[in-house]
Amino acid sequence: MLAATRLRLAHSRRVVAAHLLATRCIPLRYVTPSSGRVSVGGKIAGTRHLTSSSARRNDDPNAVSRRPSEDEDRDAIPAEELNSVGAHEQQHEHAVISAFDLFSIGVGPSSSHTVGPMRAGKIFIGDLEALGLLEKVKTVKITLYGSLAATGKGHHTPQAILLGLEGSDPETIDTGTIPSRYAAILENKSLLLGGRHHITYDMDRDMVWRWDQVLKTHPNGMRFSVFGEDGDLLATNEYFSVGGGFVVNEKTKVDENLFYKGVDKSIVHGARLHQSHASEPAPGDPPQAPDPIQPPYPFVSGDSLLALTKKHNMTIAQIVYDNELHFGYSHEDIHEKLMRIWSVMDDCIRTGVSSAEEKLPGRLGLRRRAPMLYRRLMRGFYPGLVSPNLPQVGAGDSMSAGRIDAPEGFGANGSSSSWGAESEYGNGSGAGRRISASRPTRVIGSLEHPVTPMHPRKTMIPAMDFLSCYAIAVNEVNASGGRIVTSPTNGAAGVIPAVLKYIVEFISDDPERSVVTFLLTAAAIGMLFKRGSTISAAEGGCQAEVGVACSMASAGFAACMGASPETVLQAAEIGIEHNLGLTCDPIDGLVQVPCIERNSLGAVKAVTAAQLSMASQNVYSVTLDEAIEAMRLTAADMSVKYKETSLSVRLNTIARTVKIPLTVPAC
Repeated sequence: MLAATRLRLAHSRRVVAAHLLATRCIPLRYVTPSSGRVSVGGKIAGTRHLTSSSARRNDDPNAVSRRPSEDEDRDAIPAEELNSVGAHEQQHEHAVISAFDLFSIGVGPSSSHTVGPMRAGKIFIGDLEALGLLEKVKTVKITLYGSLAATGKGHHTPQAILLGLEGSDPETIDTGTIPSRYAAILENKSLLLGGRHHITYDMDRDMVWRWDQVLKTHPNGMRFSVFGEDGDLLATNEYFSVGGGFVVNEKTKVDENLFYKGVDKSIVHGARLHQSHASEPAPGDPPQAPDPIQPPYPFVSGDSLLALTKKHNMTIAQIVYDNELHFGYSHEDIHEKLMRIWSVMDDCIRTGVSSAEEKLPGRLGLRRRAPMLYRRLMRGFYPGLVSPNLPQVGAGDSMSAGRIDAPEGFGANGSSSSWGAESEYGNGSGAGRRISASRPTRVIGSLEHPVTPMHPRKTMIPAMDFLSCYAIAVNEVNASGGRIVTSPTNGAAGVIPAVLKYIVEFISDDPERSVVTFLLTAAAIGMLFKRGSTISAAEGGCQAEVGVACSMASAGFAACMGASPETVLQAAEIGIEHNLGLTCDPIDGLVQVPCIERNSLGAVKAVTAAQLSMASQNVYSVTLDEAIEAMRLTAADMSVKYKETSLSVRLNTIARTVKIPLTVPAC
């Protein structure tokens, strides 16, 4: 199989090389202006420029000195040689981005392998349309590098790119139509660029998988090239999906926030057109006049964020809120967007616990557990007091919930058949029900031994069990390609919703206030990780996803408990410290094993970390900034096998055990 795949790859590379050698053009570049000002007449600073040429490369034989070999890509390097974690963030003078870029609504199963590539495809087509090149395109060539190629098939990367090229957006695409649209593209060998221009597209010929090489900026690299009627290369560009749905280009690393979350630059607020802001003046320096293009409270680290809260007597959530106002959002906008994010998270939990599907997609045939876990947790509750069919899932949600059938041996109302009190004294719905005798339990071990065996018993910590159930529900929806909130990534999308749901259902007496405080506080922590290290598993392993999500959730939980900013940052430090070194080794390239269970454990860790920080009374030895740097260094030292490539020893062992062939893209 591998030999056949390599032959197909060699053919695809020869096709791309032939196209590249037959043309001469200046590649599509993204130019970052020095001024950062918005110009008049609809054009904005940082506009991406493309220069095209119809001249054929064979018209100038001196343009290329030699023909590259079919397996050579001069812009790529072996995957194991790339160890510059977070390099695309180093030019940022502060960490501030919009919370609504960090928490963006998208589609599963991966933010870096699904959401990012779909955005990249849409951006590329938008540029072609703006420059009048779209109608000239006859062929498009796509090359995937590194982790995108290694696990892209299981992460739905081909579907995402092709639907992005057709003009779809991760936030608005109908997730139910993705499989049928992708199947139609493959069957008909036709692609509708921008939703209006038909071209021929052959997956075997036009998509190249280079899992053994990476581009120098980031492991998640992709290259798009379009060709005209006579084989002329009209435009080409490289994109890097750096985690959390963010996409950058070599020339726009600094401006990723403005360019690649607000795809339509014509409607982006002017304050988001520049990210090289100055930080707070040093002590003793004369105060500077407010700069209208700077956020009011820029921070570069946990220490600088803490200093801002002390100087201005504000919470972390208040700091982030005021920065959002600077990005052009009104008070109503901020509240509406935060509630919208929470609504999608809550709906995702509801969908996960009420799903009628038994298994997740993919060759593993993994069984869904969230519905079963939720039914078990609801045993003994009084469902009639909340809803005649199903106990309420979301606080304040007016959407009626569908019925979840009780497990075999339990009543239709979801109560256990041994719940005799309701039958005798309740509303009569259990009249005539027989109370079954409990079965004797089997004790393993000798009863005559001095150390007598323990009798089996069921343990339940109800609130914590719900916490795990919520996290599993979200990630099962993500694994099936459903609607999701990147928080901060899709692979770790269950941690933050689960902890927030836990707060809303079991702790808070003011849910809306808790939602606002939690999400804004968590966003600040996510910004620090994004700048100081990485939120991409392809760069840092699972510590960059579940570890960061755990840290963010820990901070949000502590903030909702009224902890001081210093304690909140310490909660975040504990959350990441005990996830350092966590690898990303998805079985069969699917965001299922071990990803789903890791989110459950990450949510439990987050609550525990927050409780530890609040009990420590600000006595600690390691700061959040030190932990973030430790994570960055750990990521740099981590083998590429453990960075979302499905190449680890653990995967190989399991694959042999369960008879699953190693993931090789069927290109």
